[in-house]
Amino acid sequence: MAEKSKILVIGSTGYIGKFLVEAAAKQGHQTFALVRESAVSDPVKGKLIESFKASGVTVVYGDLHDHESLVKAIKQVDVVISAVTFGQILDQSKILDAIKEAGNVKRFIPSEFGNDVDRTNVVEPAKTNFAEKAKIRRAIEAQGIPYTYIISACFAGYFLPTMAQPGATAPPRDKVVILGDGSAKAVFNLEQDIATYTIKTVDDPRTVNKSLYIKPPHNIHSFNDLVTLWEKKIDKVLEKIHVPEEHVLNQIQGSAPPMNLIISISHAVFVKGDQTNFEIEASFGHEASQLYPDVKYTTVDEYLQQFV
Repeated sequence: MAEKSKILVIGSTGYIGKFLVEAAAKQGHQTFALVRESAVSDPVKGKLIESFKASGVTVVYGDLHDHESLVKAIKQVDVVISAVTFGQILDQSKILDAIKEAGNVKRFIPSEFGNDVDRTNVVEPAKTNFAEKAKIRRAIEAQGIPYTYIISACFAGYFLPTMAQPGATAPPRDKVVILGDGSAKAVFNLEQDIATYTIKTVDDPRTVNKSLYIKPPHNIHSFNDLVTLWEKKIDKVLEKIHVPEEHVLNQIQGSAPPMNLIISISHAVFVKGDQTNFEIEASFGHEASQLYPDVKYTTVDEYLQQFV
């Protein structure tokens, strides 16, 4: 049995980053979390960093904008995973520079964790954000750095607790707003499952220079399917308000950041069906639940049960 790769997570205290650190440690990888020194005194991040240490994770201090600290951290590992926020996507070019200088990285997983940015109908302002991710992809490929792109679709913890209802704090019990006709299929995955599948790829030769699409069959639902599932759980029929695509596009234009970005991504997912409107071909990718049938993932049905 080959020794497991050592993994560095950049953006380790972020939304998806903390789950990646946890999954890497759980799967027996020597795990390193890059954190800024200032994060230690942050009440939330400080606790998280302590929990990393308690689970055997090595905390290394550094910064995207400090080249030396990046190179030093990267030299200690085999695999680098970036989970930086959408505002830092282009800053990943600094990670690429450090990877090239370090010269020891067997795999780089850039910050994707959403839709496939090479196969999209997204409109502005998310179009610019997606183009930045695509630009980083092209730079990785041009530099010959081995990679895996993780196409995780929707974070269950972000969309499902409110069923994507603006301003809501719980799933709807009276009426529900549906973008478009509600028939486009989307995918909803638990964050811990996304992290588990991501870590599975790092030593898997099948995923080198490929995309991993996390599209387990029980998590593919149209918005109409979601509503029907929820109605059965609460034994009540909801009033359905459909927002025509034209109105959705007008809402994007009339909204301030970050709401315009959120609505433009929702338009791509729930109106255009960006997550499911193409076939995955072996030439560019694999589906996670087929590659790793041993992973017991949480289904949308199971996830929604907690809110009943």
